[in-house]
Amino acid sequence: MSGIIGKKIGMTSIFGANGKYIPCTVIEAGPCVVTQVKTLEKDGYASVQLAFDEKKEKHTSSAMKGHFSKASTTPKRRIVEFKHFEDQKNLGETVTVELFAEGDFVDVAGTSKGKGFQGVVKRHNFSGVGHANKSHGQHDRERAPGSLGASSWPSRVFKGMRMAGRMGGNRVKIQNLEVVKVIADKNLLIVKGSIAGAKGSYVTIEK
Repeated sequence: MSGIIGKKIGMTSIFGANGKYIPCTVIEAGPCVVTQVKTLEKDGYASVQLAFDEKKEKHTSSAMKGHFSKASTTPKRRIVEFKHFEDQKNLGETVTVELFAEGDFVDVAGTSKGKGFQGVVKRHNFSGVGHANKSHGQHDRERAPGSLGASSWPSRVFKGMRMAGRMGGNRVKIQNLEVVKVIADKNLLIVKGSIAGAKGSYVTIEK
C-alpha cells in the first residue's frame, strides 16, 4: 500500500463544482526520502521506509546520521515504513504529493489531541444525573460513575470497565477520505473532512 508522511496544517473549506460547501483538511505531504528498502529475502518482509521533515544534526544520534547518509540525505524527524508499496523504489529516491490525484480515497492516521485526566461523563458519554433521576449507586455527586457492580465476588474491578482516566493521545485512523485537491508546487494535499491530531502534528496518508 503506497503512502506518504505529512503534517497537519489546519482546516479550511471550499465549494465543489456543484456549489456544495465542503469542509476540508490541509496537509503538507512530503517530500519524503526513501531511507531504506526492505526485502522478503533479507528482512523477512517487504517495505519501503520514508523519512520526512528536516532535523538538526546536533539533535541526531550517530547511528541515525549513518542511516541517513546511506540514502545520501540529511537527518529527518519522522520515519515511517509502508508495506507493499505499489511502485518499486530505490534508496535515496523522493516521494512527493504527486503520488495522489484528485478523486482518490485515502486513509489518514494521526495522534488525537491529549485531553488529560477526564471523568466518565466526558470520557465515555455518561449522561450524569439530575435531582429527579439518580440511579442506583449515586448519592449527591451528579457526575460520578455510580456503582461498579463488584461485591464480595469478584472483589475486583473487571478489565475494560468504563471509568475516569486519561483521554486522548491515541492513534486514530480515518478511512476513505476523498482527495479534493492536490497542490504539487506547495506539497499540499486537501482532503474532505477532518483528521485526528493538533495543528503541526505528523500524519501518515495511505492510498
